[in-house]
Amino acid sequence: MNERDIWRPEAGDLVLALGLLTRLPVTVSARRAARRGAAPAWAWPLVGGLVGAVGAAAGALAIWAGLLPALAAATIVIVQVLLTGALHEDGLADTADGMWGGWDRARRLAIMKDSQIGTYGVLALVLVTLLRWLALSLLVGTNDWAAIIASGAISRAPMAVLMAALPNARDNGLSHRVGRPPRGAVFTAVALSAFAGAALIGTALLPAALAAGLLCLWLALTARARLGGQTGDILGASQQLAEVAVLVIVTAHHAA
Repeated sequence: MNERDIWRPEAGDLVLALGLLTRLPVTVSARRAARRGAAPAWAWPLVGGLVGAVGAAAGALAIWAGLLPALAAATIVIVQVLLTGALHEDGLADTADGMWGGWDRARRLAIMKDSQIGTYGVLALVLVTLLRWLALSLLVGTNDWAAIIASGAISRAPMAVLMAALPNARDNGLSHRVGRPPRGAVFTAVALSAFAGAALIGTALLPAALAAGLLCLWLALTARARLGGQTGDILGASQQLAEVAVLVIVTAHHAA
C-alpha cells in the first residue's frame, strides 16, 4: 500500500490551497507544502467557492450602489482576477498559444513557458472572458448570486481530475514538483463540487457538469496528443473552460 492509497485530508490543506490558487496573504509552510504535494487538491473547490462568493458579494454591492448589471458583472470579473492573480487566465492564454502555435511537442512546451502572449492567447482570453461577462450580466440581472458561487466551486474540480489522469508533460515546473493528487483527494474534490452545485443551482447541475466535463475531456485529449500530458497551464485552462460552461448553461436554464 502506497501513500496515495492511505490519503487523508488535513486541516492545513485549505491554507495550502488558498496559498496556491489565490493572492490572499496566508502563511504557507514550505515544509508542509512539500510534504503534502498535490494532496490538498480536495480543497480546491472550497477555494473556488470562496472566489465565487467574493465576486458575488462585489457584484451585489455594485448593484446596491446603482450600477447596471453589465457593470456589476465586470466588477465580478475584475475582483476575481485580482483575487486569483489571473492565475487561470494566464494558463488559458499560454495553453492556446502553445497548443496551436507550435509545430511539435518541444516547441509547444517552449511557447507555453514563454511569458509573452501571442494571437491565439489573446483570442482565447477575449472570447472566454466575453462569454463569462455576458453570462454573469444575465445572472446578475436575475439576482442569481448562488450560480456565481457554484461556478467557482465546480470549475476547480476538473483541475484535480486532469492532474491525476494525465502524466506531466514536463520533467520540471510547478505541476511536476507538486506531483499527482491521490485518488481520495480527487474523489473528494469532485464530491464537494457536486454538493455545491446541487445545493446552489439544483437541476441545472447535471447539464452544467456535462458541458464542463465534455470541454475538459476535449482539452485533456488534445493536451495528451499535442503535449504528452498536462502542465499547470493546462490545469488553468480547464478551470476557465469549466467556469464558462457552467455559467452559460445556468443562464440557458433560466431562459428555458
